[in-house]
Amino acid sequence: MKILIACEFSGIVREAFKAKGHDAWSCDLLPTEIPGQHIQGDVLSILDDNWDMMIAHPPCTHLAVSGARWFKNKQKEQTEALEFVKHLMRAKALKWCIENPISIISTHICKPDQIIQPWMFGHGETKATCLWLKGLPKLVPTNIVEGREHRIHKLPPNPNRGKERSRTFYGIAQAMAEQWG
Repeated sequence: MKILIACEFSGIVREAFKAKGHDAWSCDLLPTEIPGQHIQGDVLSILDDNWDMMIAHPPCTHLAVSGARWFKNKQKEQTEALEFVKHLMRAKALKWCIENPISIISTHICKPDQIIQPWMFGHGETKATCLWLKGLPKLVPTNIVEGREHRIHKLPPNPNRGKERSRTFYGIAQAMAEQWG
């Protein structure tokens, strides 16, 4: 399959699908951290380029409810972020997944089809992650582990905090590739 991993700079999900033999491409405004098939630029310009599947990770900066205390000052940014998500949801791919933490997507567009946690896929951490799905089944947990550390939430302020918080856990990427690929 020809797969677009939208809004992914890390290359983690792209490489999981590539390892399963797919023609997987990541696209992000940032350069990729793992060398490979990556398009650096605006994903909207390639959204309808005959992808069989898309997995999108739209930026959560103006969407995640973890930043609710700043919502009153982010009306314009939130509207733009929600419009971006709507563009992703209109992609021509027959199958897609849009991934985001608990966010205003649920109240302004629609509820997610599934909420997963890293500890369901081999990581002893919590980070509720919503999945909006089209043409894809819900992910089945692959390795439920003990431990429920809030490591991602506790990351100290630093210039790379946003990048650290946005990387997909390897176990989740593997489950996506195995179950959807």
